Amino acid sequence: MNRKTMVLTAAIGLLTPALSACGSASGGGAASGAIVVGTTDRFEAADYAPAPFDPAYAYDAGAWNILRQTVQTLVRTPRGGGQPVPEAASDCRFTDTGNESYRCTLRPGLKFAGGDPVTAKDVKFSIDRVRAIKDENGPSALLSTLDTVETKGTDTVVFHLKTADATFPYKLATPAAGIVSEKNYEAKKLRPGFTVDGSGPYTMKAEVKDNHLVRAVFTKNPNYKGDIKLQNDKVELRTFDDSATMGKALTDGKIHVVSRTLSPAQITEFAKTPPKGVKLTPMPGLEIRYIGFNTDAPTVSNKAVRQALAAAVDRNNVISKVYGKSAQPLYSLVPTAVPGHVNSFYNKYGEANTAKAADILKAAGVKPPVKLTLNYTTDHYGDGTAAEFDALKAQLNSTQLFDITVQGNEWGTFRPAQKKGDYAAYGLGWFPDYPDPDNFLAPFLEQDNFLGTPYANNAVRTRLIPESRRAADRNVAVPAITEMQDIVADDVPVLPLWQGKQYVAARDGITGVEWSVNAISDLQLWELGRGVSG
Repeated sequence: MNRKTMVLTAAIGLLTPALSACGSASGGGAASGAIVVGTTDRFEAADYAPAPFDPAYAYDAGAWNILRQTVQTLVRTPRGGGQPVPEAASDCRFTDTGNESYRCTLRPGLKFAGGDPVTAKDVKFSIDRVRAIKDENGPSALLSTLDTVETKGTDTVVFHLKTADATFPYKLATPAAGIVSEKNYEAKKLRPGFTVDGSGPYTMKAEVKDNHLVRAVFTKNPNYKGDIKLQNDKVELRTFDDSATMGKALTDGKIHVVSRTLSPAQITEFAKTPPKGVKLTPMPGLEIRYIGFNTDAPTVSNKAVRQALAAAVDRNNVISKVYGKSAQPLYSLVPTAVPGHVNSFYNKYGEANTAKAADILKAAGVKPPVKLTLNYTTDHYGDGTAAEFDALKAQLNSTQLFDITVQGNEWGTFRPAQKKGDYAAYGLGWFPDYPDPDNFLAPFLEQDNFLGTPYANNAVRTRLIPESRRAADRNVAVPAITEMQDIVADDVPVLPLWQGKQYVAARDGITGVEWSVNAISDLQLWELGRGVSG
């Protein structure tokens, strides 16, 4: 998923009032008995990111986790995963056999947190708004198969698609389809700052310091009507600069739960000798990490260079040195737990095959060592990223086929430069929007893709992506999904490295921890409660 975050004007102070009753962000108390959750996600309002929590702009796991608590969607991913279930809607379904018309009926009595009714007109406004703004960093690409939105009365919405898309319900379950009101959001303009209004299970107030969110307090929305059952009345999300500080706050009892992001060392420590009163809970995860390429850049425009990197890289070496049990090797953009996954990169290159890499370069007339800079972000994916790229550098240079240097920059510098094509090779992560193989392929390969890459494969864009989306039975889509994975392994516009595992650490007495984060890294704060935890 995308990661981005404008220096705000003084008006931001009016939009995001400080929560003086909560105490300082570094203090020991929680807001009025709230369950306190720690995160190393950073939320910034800066010149390159004016509206961190606007559904037309937000497209990263951290921001979406704010929106999922506050902005309602027609459907949502159920507790244990699977097909989306009605949320703001009472019923949603395809009305044709070709998966090109999707109808939703709203639940009766829906209201925004401020008390105004939620109608079909609001749904149409919200989704048309995302498409009209079409921010280059935003999630509008998720709605690329949508043609028009039609309302019928006050409670029915019909989505007419340009082409068959069996994954469309999953897309409606994302904050890209979050329902907002014309009263608070302009049709063609982003809403700056950290304020967010919706009809979701919570309202949210933000405490801001130096244009960064330091604390968000979620309070039960008395007007909420939907499918979610809240196990608490208030949750506080507190941000930390690093995992070590966050971990100390947990062991000291200043916070109750940690989900994003424990360092590899902390996971090992908490698993072997957990601090008194703290329990580590492992959970399935679908986060992936990869190296992306600007295939027009001279250093990697030759496919043979990218293929040689794919053959030479030693995933297990990097994981053992940096991530330990919190990661596993990945040989496709599609993670192992997702139906349709095939080990395309392993099948083509094997693992750490220096001889094969040398043969690829020789056959292409490329003389080693190939000089290349790997760029990464220092502050976006946790404490292990710098060590990961140092390990990649050492491992690849040891083959004597490459002369690798690494360069780290803060996200605010890194992401705009990457999008502009300034980097030949760069490290990024992906947290899926929905648990379907389409979401691990189309965002990287279709036009207007997440990476902004010049790479284009006509067979993928014109035949395979549409073919895969036609299949309501996702098993029928497997041949197209498999072919796309094999094409990626041959062309190497991206090089998958590893797949992450998720861990949540919580203090005794907090219940619902095992449901608080799902496989696609959705934070479900409503699941947390107080009682006797197992």
